[in-house]
Formats: sequence, C-alpha cells, structure tokens
Amino acid sequence: MSGLNYRHLYYFWVVAKEGGFARAAQRLDMAIQTITAQVKALEQTLGYQLLKPAGRGVALTEAGQAAFARAETIFQLGEAIPEAVAQAAAAPAARLAVGVSDGLSKLAVHALLQPVLGAPTLRLTCHDGEVEPLMAELALHRLDLVLASQPPARSDSQRLVSDRLMACPVDWYGPARLLKARPRAPLVEQLAQLPVLLPTAHSGLRTRIERWFEAHHIVPHVVGEFEDSGLMALFAAEGMGVFPLAVFGADRLAPSWRLRCLGRSAGLYEEIHAIRSRRGLHHPLVKQILAAAAEASLRF
Repeated sequence: MSGLNYRHLYYFWVVAKEGGFARAAQRLDMAIQTITAQVKALEQTLGYQLLKPAGRGVALTEAGQAAFARAETIFQLGEAIPEAVAQAAAAPAARLAVGVSDGLSKLAVHALLQPVLGAPTLRLTCHDGEVEPLMAELALHRLDLVLASQPPARSDSQRLVSDRLMACPVDWYGPARLLKARPRAPLVEQLAQLPVLLPTAHSGLRTRIERWFEAHHIVPHVVGEFEDSGLMALFAAEGMGVFPLAVFGADRLAPSWRLRCLGRSAGLYEEIHAIRSRRGLHHPLVKQILAAAAEASLRF
C-alpha cells in the first residue's frame, strides 16, 4: 500500500462522484483518456477492479465502494484544510495546559481559571491526576501549570517554581433533608454525630482535616472517601453525608444543589499551590491567573 498514488485516487474519486469518465473529464478539464489511464493505474496498484460499466456511465464495484468511502473521507478533509489554515493564521490559539491534583476542589479550580476563560481563541486542556505524574508532565513541558494542594517535593524544587495562591477557609455542607430535622448545634458536635464524606488519603486537605479533627477531639463517622471533590459533593447532595468545601467557588454549588452550610472549621484551610517550570514562567495566561488569585486571596 506504500505505492498508493493519491493523485490516481483523486481521479477515481471524482469519476465515482460524477458517475462517469466524461463528466469527470469536464469537471477536471482533462482528456478522458488521461483520467481513464490514471484510474486503471490505481486498480493495478490495488489489485482490484473499482469501476464497472453502468448504462452511459460507471458504477462502483464492491471493492470500489470500499475505496470510495476512504477517498471520500480523505478528500473532504483535504478540502477543509485551506479554511482551517486561514483561521489558524488569522487567530492563533491561546493554548493553556493545566494539571489539577486529585482531591483539589474543582469549584476552586474553576474559579481560579475563570479570569482567562474569556480569552479569545483560548484552547484549554485540563488533566486531572496524582501529583507525581503531573510533575513529570510539567518537567517535560507538556503542562504550563499544575494546581496542587501542596508544593512540589524537595527533589523537584530546583527545576520548578511554586507559589501558594491562597489558603482558603473550609466550610462544611450537607443536604437540607439530612439536616432539617436536627437542632442547630456547634459545628464540632454536628461533625461528631453526622455521617462524613472526606477526600482520599493522598489529598493534602485530608491530612489537615485529620489534624483538625484530632485537635477538636472528633472521631468522625466516615462513610465515603473521594478523589474527586465534585463527585463527593454529588453524593453528599443525594443524602449520603456532610462534606468539606473550600469557600472559594462554593457559592456556585450550594444553592443549586440545595446544600446547607453547617459552619466553618476555624483554623482549617485548603491550600492551593501554582507550580510551573522555569521555562514557562512567562506564559501570559498563567501570569494572569496568578495575578487574579493574589487579588482574590485578599478576601480571605
């Protein structure tokens, strides 16, 4: 198949679409004999007859139908290339590849990225995963920015730059139907009695929550652990339990999911760190995200 001549394939495609050699010759402004010879050469290369006589024109054989289907895809894509090239040249895409560590509040991440979402021709790619693989992708310059709940390991600190974007207070939320029958009580008492949903153990927030529980002598009844904060919120909204939620971005979730705020964990914060390679320090969209986050963090 390496000897396939795409010019021959194109002539065959035109003949098949026009239904005959004469109409194809008229469309291509070429001699019928030339087009016939090109199609015969394609049939010899493939080893099968592609066209057969049908009245005053031609029809596709079964082999020809298979060839035509592939040719249709190829040349339709080819016809779209000039327009795609022109669009790309006129408005180069503003590319931003972001890695998001497991357990980080997706609402907070969306709020952090919000300042650049209106950028013209933005091409945003988000990767969600564990910190170490994301660091590897960042080191290979496949990511422009990693958002994580903790700074990079010391072994990575020489080739990466990390800034703590914010230390965001954490509130506890639960579904209204789970809480409405309960009298108002201090947050510590409620968390000791209610079913609790938590981030998984490798989340930086989970470690801080456990320390906060210990400091307040709370032994929680943990009924679920989640890597994805959005999934944790969904299960909470369905009545499974109460869960922690960073204040930044929380106003977008609670009303629509009929969640009620139990209270704020005094002294408990979700940290969000922005990690970049030194080569990517001057990415304009990353700089815009960091500047907006610095301004937002003043509210906390």
